[in-house]
Amino acid sequence: MRIISLLASATEMIAALGCLDQLVGRSHECDYPPQILSLPLVSAVRINTETSSREIDAQIKQLRERAQENTLEALSIYAINVELLRELQPDVIFTQTQCEVCAVSERDVTLALQQLTGLHPRIVSLAPYRLCDVWEDMLRVGTALERLPQAQELVTGYQQRLQNLSETATRLRAGARKPRIAVLEWLDPLIAAGNWTPELIENAGGELIFGEVGLHSTRLSWEELQAADPDILLLAPCGYSLERTMEDIPILQKHPAWQALKAVQQGRVYALDGNQYLNRSGPRLVESAELLGRMIWGEELNIEVDPHGWQHIA
Repeated sequence: MRIISLLASATEMIAALGCLDQLVGRSHECDYPPQILSLPLVSAVRINTETSSREIDAQIKQLRERAQENTLEALSIYAINVELLRELQPDVIFTQTQCEVCAVSERDVTLALQQLTGLHPRIVSLAPYRLCDVWEDMLRVGTALERLPQAQELVTGYQQRLQNLSETATRLRAGARKPRIAVLEWLDPLIAAGNWTPELIENAGGELIFGEVGLHSTRLSWEELQAADPDILLLAPCGYSLERTMEDIPILQKHPAWQALKAVQQGRVYALDGNQYLNRSGPRLVESAELLGRMIWGEELNIEVDPHGWQHIA
């Protein structure tokens, strides 16, 4: 079976199922595990991602406005290499319908295939909005790769780890109220995380004060953030590495309301590698929850986490 993955989380599922040897092409965002980095890139980004967060947001907004006025094609922020797709002759292509910004969508793939002749791969489209969807996607990938029993075993293991985390967090809380937590998925402008993030926070023993399970992220004003005044503030911009996130911290620190936040005053602000963890709807969402637990409960959590996946800000 010849596989192309246009979704980073699908690539990680393929790896977890032991099928990397069948992967022949990847998207520009598929970067884990490291051994896939030598594979051909089937997609490329069409906006300037080397600019500021505010400018990236403005470019995406402009594309959406153009799409309303013109064609569906105008919305796509990614381009697919049609010639390479033809050369690779995939049997299966993994893509998604969840978010036009996060990865190459099913519509993009369909438009590209319309330009080809004699190529009829199976398109497996994933659409996760909450944790149960992610586990269903794992089973969907397992079915497509003829590894369903292995996928079922993996899902059971992921769910057990989250249950263990939840029980540990409950014990550490010892009857006290859950810490109120805000997770920012973008820093300029402010965007609060949604989808599966509330569930991860709950498993980690906290209460998310912005964002709802299964719903897309929402824009947030500084006035709303200041009024909510979270106990803990977590910064995990979508698609940003920890290093890139750190570059945007001064934007927050320069705002007049920053020093007034309880989380800042009490030293409970943390940055998380959102690209590798929280934003990616794959197996490492379990590690994301454990990272969140480490930031909430400190070393008392007694669960080993990636020391390079997060950083204490203030």
